[in-house]
Amino acid sequence: MESYYLRLILFFAFLGTTILIFWLWSVYKKRQLLERIVKMQFPENYRHILERVPHYRKLSPDDKEKIERSILLFIHTKSFTGVKMDVTDEMKVVIAFYACLLLLHIDTDNCYDNLKHIILYPSPVVLKSVRENGGIYTKEDFIIDGQSANDTVVLVWHDARREAYHLRHDNVIVHEFAHEIDYMDGQVDGVPPLEQSKYHEWTSVLFKDFQKLSDVALKERDWGKYKLLGSYAATNEAEFFAVVTERFFESPHSLKRHFPELYDELKAFYRIDPIELVQK
Repeated sequence: MESYYLRLILFFAFLGTTILIFWLWSVYKKRQLLERIVKMQFPENYRHILERVPHYRKLSPDDKEKIERSILLFIHTKSFTGVKMDVTDEMKVVIAFYACLLLLHIDTDNCYDNLKHIILYPSPVVLKSVRENGGIYTKEDFIIDGQSANDTVVLVWHDARREAYHLRHDNVIVHEFAHEIDYMDGQVDGVPPLEQSKYHEWTSVLFKDFQKLSDVALKERDWGKYKLLGSYAATNEAEFFAVVTERFFESPHSLKRHFPELYDELKAFYRIDPIELVQK
């Protein structure tokens, strides 16, 4: 019996040591990668791509340097996969830019650490789902132009590219990475990682407008200022946060005019005023 317990202890000791060695090796390799990225020159062709992006052109020199470092880190720590298409530098740079813009002034060393894969489709994707209602299951097809799930973000490049270069209400890259930020506290509930002191004000402002939008969407009339947000934002609190983040960066003047409290909460969280970035 003693021999059995001894073998068991040795087994777990060996297993623990192996895990520790693997973890230390991973930390070492990551540190090496970070050191290489710090020494990298930002490719000039990357900068030419960014010059076409409205939000990049108005960044301060310091912010441009900071986001360029973040873009390199993002590109070299995520895998990009094209479905029936080749992945280009343009795709990587544009996606990385908007992902990093959201975190530009947020105090975090987390460059979407949980995110591993970016999957790109050339055109909208039709997915199948099974829905249950009262014990009755039905199969449905639905079209997506983006999705965030587990460690993967799915994007339709046709839409992402168009929205990246032209200010509109929508930006699918911003939308999906807002979901990723929302999930950083372990839940996708419309509440991103916040200081405890700011939690009550955030939830009262955002959930108040979410509830009002939900009431308008349910009646499907008298949209008024809520037309700016649209019916999709009424799906749930998580989608509301992602949509208002889109409007914050893409239509900041309109959002501030119609929803000043909402605008101020987003400005305080992202620590950036996008109105300064989209002024002509």
